[in-house]
Amino acid sequence: MNPEVVRRQYLDAMGITAFASRYRLPNALVTQACEWDEAPPRPESPGKRLHALLDDAQQAEASRRAAAPAPAANPASLKALLNEERPAQPKAPAETPSKAPASPPTPLRFTLSCVCLGGRWLSLHEGEPGDAARRLLSNICRAVGIDAASLSAWHTLSWPPLVGGPAPEAPLEEAREGVNAFIDGAASRNGWKPSRALWWSGDDASPLARVLAPEEARGRTVSQALSLPLWQGPALDTLLADGAAKRDLWPSLAALSARWREEQGGG
Repeated sequence: MNPEVVRRQYLDAMGITAFASRYRLPNALVTQACEWDEAPPRPESPGKRLHALLDDAQQAEASRRAAAPAPAANPASLKALLNEERPAQPKAPAETPSKAPASPPTPLRFTLSCVCLGGRWLSLHEGEPGDAARRLLSNICRAVGIDAASLSAWHTLSWPPLVGGPAPEAPLEEAREGVNAFIDGAASRNGWKPSRALWWSGDDASPLARVLAPEEARGRTVSQALSLPLWQGPALDTLLADGAAKRDLWPSLAALSARWREEQGGG
């Protein structure tokens, strides 16, 4: 900044008026022509600006009130005042009963154990069979003509897979998708080619029964979930505890043996 401007600002701050010659004195030398930087205007103090804003706000509020229309008089209130009566209070709107929020659907809960016979037939069981039940299944396979050595390892699915997970929107559809993914994954890892499912359960109302959804179609039972022919027999634990159930099962086992030989012969 020009030092002359700084000097003039200091003089102004001290209240001293700076002298500037305006006329040429007699016999005085001519002052060299030059341009002086004008001192910038002093900014207003914060207090002045604040008061100006408050004044503007008050003026705007006064203008708004003056422009607003006057409220219309209530005839009922005027009549009550003339009759020295208290005006009747408006009735509050009746509360409409709110509907209770619908509870989210609960997921289906079950445990599915699966073993594959000869890479072709799926043996499905509710829960996890014990050692005695597994030995019984091996004996049944021998009776049907299936080599017990061709039984795969046991695979188990607990549904739902996540405890405390989000509530499902469609429990049945999601459970069927989970069972399909479980079977498809085991088949792809072990090279199975499932052509039939054996379902060992006597409870047609269990969650797993709803998932498998057996349905009669063209003279045979088909699982809607697996899209496979479905044969149903008593649970292995029931066969272990009931000798009569074993005897009643022999005709069905003979039919299974014939079906197994047909599929083996067909390649």
